[in-house]
Amino acid sequence: MPKTYVIGDIHGHYEALLRLLRAKCLINAESNWTGGSANLWFMGDFCDRGSDGISGIELVMRLEKEASAAGGRVQAILGNHDVLLLSVAHFGTLNQKIRTEETINPGKLDAFTEGWLYNGGLMSDLARLKPEHIEWLTHLPAILKENDRIFVHADAMLYVFYGSSPAAVNKAFQAILKARNAQAWDSLLERFNEHAAFYDYPKELDQFLKVYGGKQVIHGHTPIMNITDTLPQDVTAPLIYNDGRCVNVDHGLYRGGPGFIYELPED
Repeated sequence: MPKTYVIGDIHGHYEALLRLLRAKCLINAESNWTGGSANLWFMGDFCDRGSDGISGIELVMRLEKEASAAGGRVQAILGNHDVLLLSVAHFGTLNQKIRTEETINPGKLDAFTEGWLYNGGLMSDLARLKPEHIEWLTHLPAILKENDRIFVHADAMLYVFYGSSPAAVNKAFQAILKARNAQAWDSLLERFNEHAAFYDYPKELDQFLKVYGGKQVIHGHTPIMNITDTLPQDVTAPLIYNDGRCVNVDHGLYRGGPGFIYELPED
């Protein structure tokens, strides 16, 4: 059976991403795919808070093709910071100024751009954002189910507002991301503000699993150290909780943690 690996929120930490992938022999020194038939899941949030989100996006886009050609698979999930970046690309009224100026008066910015910058958005990422990056991010699934595992970015109930099956949720997200209804985008981003729903409220996990028919949720979104009160440098493995029904892989790279790639046990 091919091995399956999962990596949590990258948040622009491109060099750390390369280090982690090489440590698992998934890429070589030239950053080409060497994982063979392995499966590799990225749980979203490629940008913000780190210095180089776009290079991470470009790497994953390329690895998708290289892994497929080698009989493997690279799959990415949409994160809320990915939606934030797209919202600025589509609704930001001062995009050109953001791309060229080093300092900006926050009072002159639109709400989407203010929210993006407040949450760690970098003007350098926006300056490098190209149509092909926007197209790729726009078509990322929000939720996927494989066997009894459900892969989502957020440990939150927001997905049930958009559908009772992964296909329905992904269709609803696609409709929002392809349209230019600012209110729908704002509502989606607001719902992404929920964190640790499955940790704090196990009954919500029961409901989530019942709706989507799975036995385990794999997610990022909430840094493990936020829940366990652990120092970032001590987070070297996922947080498996609620009797194994949840696996949190947000290693908190932007908080200074070393990061990790989790190898899923075989079903």
